[in-house]
Amino acid sequence: MKLYYFPIAPNPTKVRIYLAEKGIEIEQVLVNLVKGEQKSREHLARNPFGNLPVLELDDGTHLTESLAIIELFEELYPDPPMIGTDPYERARVRALERIADLGVLIPVGRIIHATRSPLGLPPVPEIAEAARRGLPKALEVLDVALGDRPFLAGESPTIADCTLLAAFGFARFGEVEIDPAHRNLARWSADFGQRPSANL
Repeated sequence: MKLYYFPIAPNPTKVRIYLAEKGIEIEQVLVNLVKGEQKSREHLARNPFGNLPVLELDDGTHLTESLAIIELFEELYPDPPMIGTDPYERARVRALERIADLGVLIPVGRIIHATRSPLGLPPVPEIAEAARRGLPKALEVLDVALGDRPFLAGESPTIADCTLLAAFGFARFGEVEIDPAHRNLARWSADFGQRPSANL
């Protein structure tokens, strides 16, 4: 299998963090978004939307969407579990991951691409402002959910941590401030940042 990625982009990054935490090694192929390689005929054959990540399977077919890729690997390599070990735990982890994605990663991406897009997209201040308004609530919810635990769902990292770490990394890249008043998240970010998976 091959994973097509770009190192700054948050969706490929969360998959790469997940693979590193699981100890799964596969070939990784750079698609340079800044140079527009995602618009090439070759890449559009992998993903008609031109997005990343894309997982090329052993039979030559392609799987898109970061969460689908992660779930495939979780099915193939269940240990250590990163979505949970029973239906209730899996539901809780998935809920936290969705809050991290929809409430933090996507707004951060909108802010960056509507202000100083690395892809050269034009500024759209009203989109950035709308995204900024929604970000604090999601951070507050995750800060409370985290509490004094080392990871969002408990004592070991899950897919929720992978998504949130990718969001925080993209925020730093795009100079989007994550309010340090969320002390649990600030501690979590500093601690997770020391793990090898955070330094790809």
